[in-house]
Amino acid sequence: MAGPNFRHLRLLAVIIRNARRSGAIAILALALALAPAIAEKARVTVTSGHYENAAGSSRLVFDLTGPVDAQAWPMTDPARMIIDLPDVVFGIEPSDGHVVGSTLVRAFRFGQFAPGRARIVIDLKAPARAVRVASETVASGARLTIELAPTSKARFIADAQAASADPLTRFSAVDSQTTGGDSHSTETPVVVIDPGHGGVDQGAVAQSGIEEKTIVLAFARALREKIEADGRLRVVLTRDEDIFLPLEERVALARRANAALFVSIHADTLAEPHVEGATIYTVSRAASDAEAARTAAQENRADQAAGLQTPPNSDDVGDILFDLARRETNAFSRQFAQALASRWKEAGSLNKNPIRSAGFVVLKAHDMPSVLLELGYLSSAHDLSRLTSPAWRERAAGKAAEAIEAFFTMSHPSRMLAAPAFSRPE
Repeated sequence: MAGPNFRHLRLLAVIIRNARRSGAIAILALALALAPAIAEKARVTVTSGHYENAAGSSRLVFDLTGPVDAQAWPMTDPARMIIDLPDVVFGIEPSDGHVVGSTLVRAFRFGQFAPGRARIVIDLKAPARAVRVASETVASGARLTIELAPTSKARFIADAQAASADPLTRFSAVDSQTTGGDSHSTETPVVVIDPGHGGVDQGAVAQSGIEEKTIVLAFARALREKIEADGRLRVVLTRDEDIFLPLEERVALARRANAALFVSIHADTLAEPHVEGATIYTVSRAASDAEAARTAAQENRADQAAGLQTPPNSDDVGDILFDLARRETNAFSRQFAQALASRWKEAGSLNKNPIRSAGFVVLKAHDMPSVLLELGYLSSAHDLSRLTSPAWRERAAGKAAEAIEAFFTMSHPSRMLAAPAFSRPE
């Protein structure tokens, strides 16, 4: 894969080697400081992409700064074609990816899937097979062509079943870089903040192109800063970059961190632009209302957006002690939801029905209180103005942090903090 970008890495190696030999400390320091930027530039970048209709087939064509190895495989329920790539940079603006005029392709999306791995997901209108997935060198760099052709439903299902048995297609969960929980004192309660979506899963998208995954990550970072200001709680983010995480992995990560509270952050969009305000969800077997059921179903399909199967919608089964623990946890979750709503209205807008419940996958842990906070609606001009305002973000994150502090100080006997711990300095 040697190409124009990799000459920068070779040049950097020469500079460091010569600097060490000559004792030129200043030059060595400069080279080391430039190393991350040069390494970033060395990654292959996708510079453009478009869709083409051809006789008997459909093509997605991407221009790149260098060739890549790409592998394609189909998935069912719903029908998709997954294209796995190495650690490329998508230097093109995200869009809804909807394709017009194709009998095979409904839409496509792209983004980071896991460390060192990117992905393109193609939603299909009809069964298809990948007849060509290849990158070739051109004058401007390289070009990746993904060509799909019609196939029978039986052949498509058989190909998908064969692909699911291939270790290549199995997601390797992020673990070592996520929590670092073992190195911290167990005396410090842990709050896990879960910025929804990420990477190839962009979540809701405003008409202006602003993505949910970006808004919720910025809010999660601000909330972490507010919570940790007093040093009485420790915060773990399920993701601190634009990367995809499966729903079950988000919960598993919180358990590995021994979380005392789990807060998943999202934003929504609706066809009705007049609906606005934040909503706080807890888990329940039966949804509190139709809107809660719709939201849970939508969020539970997040894995599909990245080319994974949706987790099974099943409850843990256990003895009476397990059930009692889950009931206690759910009670704490509802208690925190009430506290959060009470403080949120001081900085932001609440939905007319702000506390709801439904069967969210990320809230089903029986052993830690969990809520899902929908910050607002990207389809509402009022909410979008707030969600993209740094000043509003600071105020709202501050109020959310106050609710979390109050929860641990007053309402969580099993992990209670001493009341003086949150007395603020004058």
